[in-house]
Amino acid sequence: MQSISYIALGSNLNHPEQQIIRALQALDGLPGSYLLAYSSFYQSAPMGPQDQPSYINAVAKLSTALSPIELLDALQKIEDTQGRKREKRWGARTIDLDIILYDHTIMQTERLILPHYGAKERDFVLLPLSEISPRLTFPDGESVQEALQHCQNYGLQKITIDNDQETMSRHEL
Repeated sequence: MQSISYIALGSNLNHPEQQIIRALQALDGLPGSYLLAYSSFYQSAPMGPQDQPSYINAVAKLSTALSPIELLDALQKIEDTQGRKREKRWGARTIDLDIILYDHTIMQTERLILPHYGAKERDFVLLPLSEISPRLTFPDGESVQEALQHCQNYGLQKITIDNDQETMSRHEL
C-alpha cells in the first residue's frame, strides 16, 4: 500500500543546490517509492548558530511503500552517502532530510516524531510545502496556510538555479 510523505531537504555545504538535486534523485530511486513533486528552492538564514552559510531548502512529495521507520532509515542512508556528519545540533551540513508528514500518521518514538515536531515553526518548510500541496492539512486539522501565517520568518528567498541544473534535475527525475 502506498503512502504519501513530505520530505524537507536542506543543505548549506558543498554546492547546496547540487546536494538537493542529488537527494531528490535518490528519493525517486527508493524501493517502492516515486517522487510526485518537489518545490522551488529557497534560501534561508540558518537556525541556531549564525556562523555558517545560508541554507538552500526544498520540500518533496513522495509516494512510498516504505513504513515511516523504513523511510527514516533510507533517508539517513542518503544523508550518509552525501557526506552528512552529525557533529553538532543545527550545525552546517551537506544534506538534511526530514520526514515532515507521512499521510496523517501521528507517532512518537525515540527515533521519529510525526508530524515533524518543528514543521509548523519553520517558514523554510511551510512555504515550499504550501507550494506543492496548498490545501494540505496537518493531522490536528490546521492547514499549512494557517501555520504559515504564524511561523517565524527566517528571511526566506526563492532562488533560481542554473538552467542546466534545472533541466538535468527535471529530466532525470
